[in-house]
Amino acid sequence: MVIKAIIGIGNPGPKYERTFHNAGMVVANKIEKLAQESLPGVQFLYSDKFMNQSGPAVKDLLKNKNFDIQNCIICHDDSDLSLGTFKLSRDRSGAGHRGAESIIASFGTQDFWRLRIGIRNPKEKIRQKAEDFVLKHFGFFANRAFSKVAEQALVEIERIVG
Repeated sequence: MVIKAIIGIGNPGPKYERTFHNAGMVVANKIEKLAQESLPGVQFLYSDKFMNQSGPAVKDLLKNKNFDIQNCIICHDDSDLSLGTFKLSRDRSGAGHRGAESIIASFGTQDFWRLRIGIRNPKEKIRQKAEDFVLKHFGFFANRAFSKVAEQALVEIERIVG
């Protein structure tokens, strides 16, 4: 499989930099630092628009590079997965994630790779609504979990890149 770009989506600006909703950007950045030699030719791109406008933003990024969405991995947070976990999947619905749904709507397909980064507290007894915590800032332990996810996800990405 030819992967040309790994794209982190989230919300722009310092106010949102260390929020759970930006887990995709955070992990993509960590993978970029780890993969300098192991993913030659793969570009790391970052949306500069808000999560809900990810579709048009990603479309502009790819048009400028002349890349197809099928040759990209979109990194984003996933409130259905526990912090410290991830899933690399292809051809799945947006499952309520507005950034993923925006990309699917903009491209007219769900046939692309997604690196879904878990952000849910695994010790949570009563499940919070995603909108109640995705804009909260994360601390040291979540950042460490994102570093671990980046290392593990890189192994999976290297496997699909070949």
